[in-house]
Amino acid sequence: MPHSSKRNQKRRINLQPPSMASPHPSFSRSRSPPLLSRLRRRRPAAALFLLLFLYATWRAFLAPSPHHLFYTFDVVNVYPHDPNAFTQGLVYAGNDTLFESTGLYKKSSVREVHLQSGKVRAHHKMDGSLFGEGLTLLGERLYQVLWLKNEGFIYDRNDFSKHEKFTHEMHDGWGLATDGEVLYGSDGSSSLYHLDPSTFQALRRVTVKYHDREIINLNELEYINGEIWANIWLTDCIARISHKDGQVLGWILLHELRDSLLKSGHQGFDCLNGIAWDKEKNRLFVTGKLWPKLYEIKLRPITGPLKRGVEDLCPIKSYL
Repeated sequence: MPHSSKRNQKRRINLQPPSMASPHPSFSRSRSPPLLSRLRRRRPAAALFLLLFLYATWRAFLAPSPHHLFYTFDVVNVYPHDPNAFTQGLVYAGNDTLFESTGLYKKSSVREVHLQSGKVRAHHKMDGSLFGEGLTLLGERLYQVLWLKNEGFIYDRNDFSKHEKFTHEMHDGWGLATDGEVLYGSDGSSSLYHLDPSTFQALRRVTVKYHDREIINLNELEYINGEIWANIWLTDCIARISHKDGQVLGWILLHELRDSLLKSGHQGFDCLNGIAWDKEKNRLFVTGKLWPKLYEIKLRPITGPLKRGVEDLCPIKSYL
């Protein structure tokens, strides 16, 4: 995913009052009273049942779909994060260890980071002509994709000097995640790729949509409890996506993290990017490009109405 500054890189029934005489009295006498009136006269219990049924149906119609939920968060812990790390990929590997891929030309790297201290334990600086992007861990190997290329690298998690190149079938390299069997990739479009981790051929490709609207700029990815969670480039939002059909299942709104950094006097940081999941302890970590902090957060459903629509909260901009 590019730097934020690279914008070049889309009825009415006219009822008569009861006091008015009907112009067609014979019709009026022959007309049956409404269903509800008949029920009230003859069977009050049946009328009450019908009213309750209609009310329940109305409430169900107005209730939000369980597949389109919105979440805010509570901060559980705050950890230091290298403010010079242009985070493009983030993965939790157990034992309070994170692996991170950073971007920018001449500054891209793959690194092992201690969670609590933010200390970089191991570091591999990439060739200056390469722009590091998404990262995921499958077994003992780290997979990394590159911006503006259909290439990537595989690293030994214990020795970054041991790495090899691979070629994939995405148009570009932005995000990468895995369920332990398949690699899921994004290329900045609305496509979510299912890649064979041995051949890197695209097994499937689904289009990510929310209410029939394509969601582009899928960025850093993480596989969490059967879903793909994706940062949406240049927004403070994470989309929860069904990897089966591409439908957006929910939105996580993280605007308060940026606001907190600004209120603390931090400047010069870039957009939210970086999701890591500790499946053993159910811990969720997020950070951003050039962010001085990494946050452990716990999600909380938003039960009331949103003050603004998703289109305003998560504005999607094309870099093309």
